[in-house]
Amino acid sequence: MPDLMNTKKAVTLLSGGLDSATAAAIAASEGYTLYCLSFDYGQRHKQELESAALTARSLGSAQHMVLSADMRKLGGSALTSSSIHVPKDRNTHEMESGGVPVTYVPARNTIFLSYALAWAEVLGSSDIFIGVNAVDYSGYPDCRPEFITAFERLANLSTKASVEGGIDFKIHAPLIHMTKAEIIQMGEKLGVDFSLTWSCYHPDAEGYPCGRCDSCKIRAKGFREAGVIDHAAKKRGQKRSKNELAG
Repeated sequence: MPDLMNTKKAVTLLSGGLDSATAAAIAASEGYTLYCLSFDYGQRHKQELESAALTARSLGSAQHMVLSADMRKLGGSALTSSSIHVPKDRNTHEMESGGVPVTYVPARNTIFLSYALAWAEVLGSSDIFIGVNAVDYSGYPDCRPEFITAFERLANLSTKASVEGGIDFKIHAPLIHMTKAEIIQMGEKLGVDFSLTWSCYHPDAEGYPCGRCDSCKIRAKGFREAGVIDHAAKKRGQKRSKNELAG
């Protein structure tokens, strides 16, 4: 066990998806002790929280905290409102040219990073890792380099640790200029167990990935281009077949 009083700590935002898992693995590879932070925000795909817990454990996180921030009350997103349909069967051109999709959750990364900043300040950490990506992504404005730069500046203007304590907060976004295939290859190199991760925005009634939403399609394309088998998809497919046979 590491001496937690004498290690460099990083708060890592961990959704349960492959991007955040890879970002956390990068933090671990750089010698940080991981403090993983996930959110139950009323998302349709709560399965990702189980994946986040399994991933945090597999990466040797010192602590995994799940905070509740029910964004269903705010609405405005297909991920939190049952009255807004999750887009299905869109091709790459439609995803890239359709503007900000309805799966965008208003101010989600701003809110999540604010909590991460608060925890980092309590822990005495200056480092926060987030798995945002501005190449193969769904067009969310809070995944862009400009947003990360602006939030980092805010962090160093708004905290006692920075203003009085001299801490220089750093928002690490190591995947921001990588394609999904490159992220998967990096994760493979670092030993990330992608079979634990979850990507689907709209699982079916039995809890299986739909395979048709933007997130499922971006994931499948990434594994295909990386030349890597998606063991999560393979494992879930085998489980579904067994359940169908049993039924």
